[in-house]
Amino acid sequence: MRAEALMGTVVTIDAVGVERDAAIDRAFEWVRLVEETCTRFDPRSELCQLTTRPGAAVPVSRLLFEAIRFAIGVADASDGAFDPTIGAVLQHRGFDREHRTGQPAPVMAEASARVSFRDVAIDEAARTVTLRRPLLLDLGAVAKGLAVDLAARELATLRDFAIDAGGDLYLGGTNHDGEAWSIGIRHPRRPGECIAAVRVSDGAICTSGDYERPGSASLARPAPQAPAEHHIIDPRTGLSPSAIASVTVLAPSAMLADAMATTAFVLGPHQGRAWLERMGVEGLLVTGALELIPTRGWPDA
Repeated sequence: MRAEALMGTVVTIDAVGVERDAAIDRAFEWVRLVEETCTRFDPRSELCQLTTRPGAAVPVSRLLFEAIRFAIGVADASDGAFDPTIGAVLQHRGFDREHRTGQPAPVMAEASARVSFRDVAIDEAARTVTLRRPLLLDLGAVAKGLAVDLAARELATLRDFAIDAGGDLYLGGTNHDGEAWSIGIRHPRRPGECIAAVRVSDGAICTSGDYERPGSASLARPAPQAPAEHHIIDPRTGLSPSAIASVTVLAPSAMLADAMATTAFVLGPHQGRAWLERMGVEGLLVTGALELIPTRGWPDA
């Protein structure tokens, strides 16, 4: 097993078998590339450079284009419950530093919080992105999943492996005992405990929880209580939803699972479950009252 501090968390890769070091090296290179391209905390990143050119059709790398295209597609499908243009709102709410290093995000004074995904135009033929107004893109709900997926593609020849990027996981094949990987789902109010478990093979599982990055107003509250504010923001209101404590999603890819979990969290227990079922993925929603609400096809542990 190897671990590296990347993308605001610790990324671990566990490969079963031998002759795996070179493949793991390449997998970590993909994670580093996604971070360097998509972070909003480094003014040198391609994402930050894009935000300095509002009004222009900017040619971008295939990696950044795919991340933005996917995020805009989810925003459109969810009618704005998911929205990558929420960067200015996050900064205003105090989420303006990289979670692991504390590095502050570049300040863009003219960026508006009164924007939406409809202010982003993408041209697939030219592979350009146009920000129609000054805004800050935040790809936090897709970039980590994309990095996991690219790493998983690199490790596919190994067959049996696990990638964990701070709650975004891809599980290939079987574990060291030759069984499907057993994944515990964190209890949102009891650190160190699991509220459920599920077995996964050749798929992704991602969790969005209100406990992950509480806002400053929540730091003084006792841990078992729901945070007053957290990093998951409803783009339509600018507020942290309180009806959900966590959402875990099973999907073919980590990028899909991550975005689906974030969207379901914003939509709330019942609309969130309906959203997951409409999108063809399975999920387990945990309400603020710790009620477990699974989708119809959620597997037993």
